[in-house]
Amino acid sequence: MTFKFTKTLLLLVSVFSSLSIIAQPNLPQLGKNPISEIVKAMTLEEKVNLLVGQGMYVPGMPMPGSGLPPTEAQKRVTGAAGTTAAIPRFNIPALVVCDGPAGIHAFNGGKSRLYYATAWPIGTLLASSWDTALVKKVGIALGAEAKEFGIDILLGPGMNIHRNPLGARNFEYYSEDPFVTGIIAAAMINGIQYSGVGTSAKHFFANNQETNRNSVNTIISERAMREIYLKGWQIAIKASNPWTIMSSYNLVNGPYTSENPELLRTILRKEWGYKGFVMTDWFGGKTAIAQQIAGNHLIMPGLPPQKKEIIDAVKNKILDEAVLDQNVTEILNIILETPSFKGYKFSDNPPLKENAQLSREAAAASMVLLKNEGNALPIKLGTNIAVFGNNQIDLVAGGTGSGDVTKMYTAQLADGLFNAGFGLHTTVYRAYSSYMQSEKAKQPKRTLMEDLMSPIKPIEEMSISNDLILKAASESAIALIAIGRNAGEGNDRKENGDYYLTEKEKSLIKLVSTAFHAKNKKVVVTLNIGGVIDLMQWRDQVDAILLAWQPGLEGGNAIADVVSGKVNPSGKLATTFPAKYSDDYSSKNFPGREIPGSEKGGLFGQKQVDAEVIYEEGIYVGYRYFSSFKIPTAYPFGFGLSYTKFKLSNLTISSPVMNDQIKVNITVTNTGKVAGKEVAELYISAPVNKLDKPALELKSFAKTKTLQPGESQILSFILAPADLTSFNTASSSFIVEAGDYTIHFGNAEQSVISASFKVTNDIVVEKVNKVLVPKIEINELKKVPSKK
Repeated sequence: MTFKFTKTLLLLVSVFSSLSIIAQPNLPQLGKNPISEIVKAMTLEEKVNLLVGQGMYVPGMPMPGSGLPPTEAQKRVTGAAGTTAAIPRFNIPALVVCDGPAGIHAFNGGKSRLYYATAWPIGTLLASSWDTALVKKVGIALGAEAKEFGIDILLGPGMNIHRNPLGARNFEYYSEDPFVTGIIAAAMINGIQYSGVGTSAKHFFANNQETNRNSVNTIISERAMREIYLKGWQIAIKASNPWTIMSSYNLVNGPYTSENPELLRTILRKEWGYKGFVMTDWFGGKTAIAQQIAGNHLIMPGLPPQKKEIIDAVKNKILDEAVLDQNVTEILNIILETPSFKGYKFSDNPPLKENAQLSREAAAASMVLLKNEGNALPIKLGTNIAVFGNNQIDLVAGGTGSGDVTKMYTAQLADGLFNAGFGLHTTVYRAYSSYMQSEKAKQPKRTLMEDLMSPIKPIEEMSISNDLILKAASESAIALIAIGRNAGEGNDRKENGDYYLTEKEKSLIKLVSTAFHAKNKKVVVTLNIGGVIDLMQWRDQVDAILLAWQPGLEGGNAIADVVSGKVNPSGKLATTFPAKYSDDYSSKNFPGREIPGSEKGGLFGQKQVDAEVIYEEGIYVGYRYFSSFKIPTAYPFGFGLSYTKFKLSNLTISSPVMNDQIKVNITVTNTGKVAGKEVAELYISAPVNKLDKPALELKSFAKTKTLQPGESQILSFILAPADLTSFNTASSSFIVEAGDYTIHFGNAEQSVISASFKVTNDIVVEKVNKVLVPKIEINELKKVPSKK
């Protein structure tokens, strides 16, 4: 697709804009008069100006539609992702929207202090906390920071499912599980919106790959959609009501999501009762008219031809103006809530120092201890550590693309360890420092667009001599190997050299482990990664593995807090680490197939090819697959160690039979020697009658307070029929089948304690509309044949 702009179109837009600021007496005013009166008084051109964004103004980066001078809103936050139109004669202000799933991202590269922001832990790391209070606290701080920069709506959080380990934007998203996704997203949304800034939860929905993201037709069964890919959205919307939702780039079972009224009107508004408005992803979809009809209110970032297309459609009776009236009304309802409408005087000076400290605390509280043989961790302060790996001085705070953050600094791992009070092997550190400095100097200068859509190739792992490793093994008490990975918008990850470690990385682990173990000294690995990687090929060679994910701008200090024992790790995996990539069932069809002969020009000169991907795994995503088909994993969903030990006991349920609800209690006791927190994960195993079902599904979770050694806490859970449902495609309903149900506490691979109850009769909990039906038959994975 190419963009052509003529002087006539630009003049047309300019005329439309000027019409909106001509003062007229006795006009209704937003906030004083009913919105219906304002909509009735608006011209067609004014309505369309509000429904199509004002383009992108990014100094130094040519953008489609950038022939117009910047508006006041665009100048307010230079390099923001987009703005809406102001219509002063009705007291309608322009809104500023900015990327922000892990912190504020403006495209000016940090040329002014105004745009230096806090890089928070990535979504996957925050979800690993299983701590909604912590996530909400981060959201409150993120929202308040955005408010002080003059931003009205943050484009986040990301809510797509970790369908496949190679998804490049998995770092933005929370989990492979829809329940974790919905609950954690709701906590983040509630936090941000508590501070008076809106969210745009994204990308609605099934945007689970970057390969052909603008053209891929995602083919999913009704049941998989309802139970996996829509469920998290339903949970979050009902628990938090985000001001806006962003439709995704992809198509689902035929239409683009932004052009599908079955999705945006029937499911989102009619079934779920959503009250906010929907915006497109940037340059998403194909036809502005279809988007308006579907209930995709705001077209972003907005192009002059899209405005003309809608105006001509109304004038030619192709599009009913009443559709625009409804969409404008729903946007104005949200504008009433925004800082811009309320006249908030932003400071350009948020508490960045305090927010950095909270980012550090949240990162450390969320990290997952995967292995700790012989109590290799924590390491006593003052110990001399030999730190290996490029990542020690090239820490990845967060992913690339629109999920990146315009941060002032990144605390490197080596610096964090040194600041904490550890000694570093000087010769090893200097070797890596010199190498990285030299290699970075060789990297070519790149444009902002190149950085956004095609991240620079990572620097190859330094080849370190075995003599230096042996020297370090003699002079240092312990080894730490830092492994890093980055990915993001535009390109999915690769299997070789990304999911699997490079040969140099594997050689480094082997050589260091051999040398240090020969001296009876331990080896620790830190994983600073945005997506799942292979562990099985090397984990037995090391003593401890700390999964830090991508921990934000204070990452090096946060990792040091856990390594030193200042923070006792309490994170649990929110996504499965398979034993090998091919064990993940989605690997058989990720990222789908391209349609021969369909190649054409795409956005920013990128290739665009029609493609399709069929979700043949159905409901068996992540741990649902591994546990149901008894596929061994490297580390299962819900797994995570601690520096102390916990015992789960006294599991009680209020009734042996489910009627309206049952109450579940469990006691968590710290039986170790160190204070810490524990997560209680409640899974359900359901009877298999008419419908095939996974071996178990997560239905609730809770995290304890900090428990001192010997201290206990009782955690309580409420289960209702709605928590037990499966989707019956034949009847388009969520049902609970009669039979025996078992509650498990533990993780997705190990049940520590269990209890059972009965459901005496089938229950229809909710009847829904038969929509988004796939147009082809899907050869979907099943555990057992369905009973007729």
